[in-house]
Parts: sequence; structure tokens; C-alpha cells
Amino acid sequence: MLANGAKLGYSETEPTGSTTAYTDLPGLKEIPDMGEDPTWVDNTTLTDDHMQYEKGIGDYGDLTYKFKYDNSKADSPYRKMRALEESGKKAYFQETLPDGTKTAFPSYVSVKRTGGSVNGVIEFNLALRLAGSPKVTDPAA
Repeated sequence: MLANGAKLGYSETEPTGSTTAYTDLPGLKEIPDMGEDPTWVDNTTLTDDHMQYEKGIGDYGDLTYKFKYDNSKADSPYRKMRALEESGKKAYFQETLPDGTKTAFPSYVSVKRTGGSVNGVIEFNLALRLAGSPKVTDPAA
């Protein structure tokens, strides 16, 4: 499946069931890998013949979405996400894939504008640090 058509929406209010409206952020160019890397905790004893591990908690790390840079309007994603970052408030995001798979998660925001060069575009990265567990909703069969 191509990533073409993927969307990222956000809400500043906590979702309440399936009626939550997410505002799409236009200009999305790239979506991140989605999933957690479990931490393996060493629990080897002095009598073990080899290392013994237990599965610890997972870490999604930052989910970094890449956007077209546009700061021409008050409601541009760059301005909206910068304001959200400056507020320090948690927001709620929903990624929608072309097949209809949705992943919703609460997050804190960090915005970084990229550099540029001759014939190089300027973009901005939206790094989302999870503030709760993601919820995946599969598309209707």
C-alpha cells in the first residue's frame, strides 16, 4: 500500500467515543514508523548458563511527521502546532491510512523547521511524544 492519502488530524479536547472531530493538518509529506520497541530487562542469576531476559515496557519514541512549511496564514499547521508546543498542553492526534486504519493517541508537541539549500524545500518536523497508549481501529471489512 502506498502512503499517498494518509492524514494526520488533531484535537485539543479529549476524544469522547467515535464522535470526536479531528482537524486535518494539510501539507503532510511523510509519516513515521508506528509501533513500540520492547525493552528487554536482564534478569540473569549467578547460576544461569546464559543470559536470561524478561520483556519490559515498550517505547514508541517520538513519532515525527514531516510537513510542507507554510506560515502564510494564522491557521497554517506550522503556526497551530507551534502555538500548541508553546502552551505545553497535551493534544489528541489521529493518523488515518489510505485503507482506513486509524491510530489515535494523546501527545505533547515539538516543532522544528528544517534548513534549506538551492532548489531545496523548507519543511517542518512535528515530533509527537506519546502521553498515553495508542488505540488502533481497523477498517471495516
